[in-house]
Amino acid sequence: MRIVVSHLTRMQRGYMCVAGIDIKTGLHVRPVSTAGRLSTKLLSRYGGPFDMAVVVNLGTPRPLQRKPQTEDYLVDLSKVRTIGTLPDKNFWKLLVRNSETKLRNIFGEDLLQIGGNSYAVEVGKGSVSLGCLIPGPNPHIYIRRRSDRGDQVRMRFSDGDLYLDCGITDMRLYGEDHVSPDERTVQRVAERLQGDMQVILSVGLTRAYASGPDFEPVHWLQINNIHLEDDPTWQLG
Repeated sequence: MRIVVSHLTRMQRGYMCVAGIDIKTGLHVRPVSTAGRLSTKLLSRYGGPFDMAVVVNLGTPRPLQRKPQTEDYLVDLSKVRTIGTLPDKNFWKLLVRNSETKLRNIFGEDLLQIGGNSYAVEVGKGSVSLGCLIPGPNPHIYIRRRSDRGDQVRMRFSDGDLYLDCGITDMRLYGEDHVSPDERTVQRVAERLQGDMQVILSVGLTRAYASGPDFEPVHWLQINNIHLEDDPTWQLG
C-alpha cells in the first residue's frame, strides 16, 4: 500500500500521529505500529520515512476497522519505505480532489456540538476519523496562553454551517520539542491567511478522552494540519 502523507501531528512529547491518502483508493490511511505509538524519531529530519507530502510504501498493512478510527492499519515499521515527495501542484490537486466544504460531509450526523464552539463524536459512533476540509473565508489562527498545560495553537473558522474554535496539532507549528508553539511560524501563517490565500485543513478526531472528571470520553474534532496553496509541500525537513 502506498500513501501520500497529508496528516502529521504532534501528540505527547516524543510521539506523533501520521496519516495519508491511499494513492489507489483516495481513502485516508493511518499507520499504527505493532510496536506501539509512533516516535518522532520516524520523522525524515531524524532519518525516518515520514514528512508532509512524502509518498510512503507501507508494505502490506492489516486493517483494524475500529469506529470511528476506521482508517487505522497495523504496520510493520521495518518494512516502511520512502519513495519520494510529490511536486507542489500534484500534492495540492490530491488535497483538493479529496476535500469537502462541509464538516458533516466528512464526519456525518454523529458530529455533535459540545460546549460553545467544540465538536466531537461519541465513543463507538462515526464511520471515519480523518478528512480534508476547504473552510469558509477568513480562518483565524492564534495561540491560547495556558499556565497549567502549556500554550496551544488554535484556529477559529467556519464551514458555512458550523462555527468552531479548534486546537491545531500541526507539528510544523511547534518547536524542536514538538510541544512549545513556534510563535514566529504561527505569526507567518496568520499573516498569509489574512489575504486571499486558499487553504485546506486536514481535520481529525482524537482518541477518546474526557474533558473533565464529570464528563464521558469523546473523540474531539481537531485540526491536524494547515495546507497553503502557495506552499502545499511545506515540510519539517
